[in-house]
Amino acid sequence: MCVGNICRSPMAEVLFKKAFADKQANCAVISAGLHAAVGHKADEKACQLMTARGLDLSKHRACQLNTQMVRHADLILVMESGHKMEIENQTPYAKGKVFRLGEWGGYDIRDPYLLDLRTFESVLEQIDHGVNQWVNKLYP
Repeated sequence: MCVGNICRSPMAEVLFKKAFADKQANCAVISAGLHAAVGHKADEKACQLMTARGLDLSKHRACQLNTQMVRHADLILVMESGHKMEIENQTPYAKGKVFRLGEWGGYDIRDPYLLDLRTFESVLEQIDHGVNQWVNKLYP
């Protein structure tokens, strides 16, 4: 979960899908945005970084988080503390299932939108670290 659903959350989505497949875990993973650029493709830099890892973002299209998604989710991972607060304020029943991707490391993951490739790489490292921590907590 991020803002536009074209940079951070699509990268996290494909990394989670790969990690869960590697663990043979049957988990549905969906990314969305709080203020999504609905229908837009993933950012070119995000696609480039995922392609370098053998992962494909070409079919990704941004979607908006909605109350049905929140209600049905067992776990909602966000990039920043502000995202968590926004979701919990809009849907109080989400409390207790919304956490930061960087929760275990105590960090937010900043938005690289419109920034350079080096920033995207740094953000991807944080996302990758967060994904690995969550997967190891969920499937030790």
